[in-house]
Amino acid sequence: MTKSSRRGPRLVALFLLGCLLFNYPLLALFDVRGTVLGIPLLYAYLFCAWAVLIALVAAVMERRE
Repeated sequence: MTKSSRRGPRLVALFLLGCLLFNYPLLALFDVRGTVLGIPLLYAYLFCAWAVLIALVAAVMERRE
């Protein structure tokens, strides 16, 4: 299996993870009146999930065998 052929399924899995993280059931869990360091919980969740996805995509793209 070549390096690029292993990268494709991982990127598809990250796309599906992103769809799950930014879809209704999980967003509804964080839509409460709480705050994290003064930031509404929903906004903090969105920013952290977005940052984690970017870091995971970077890790998949930069990984060397």
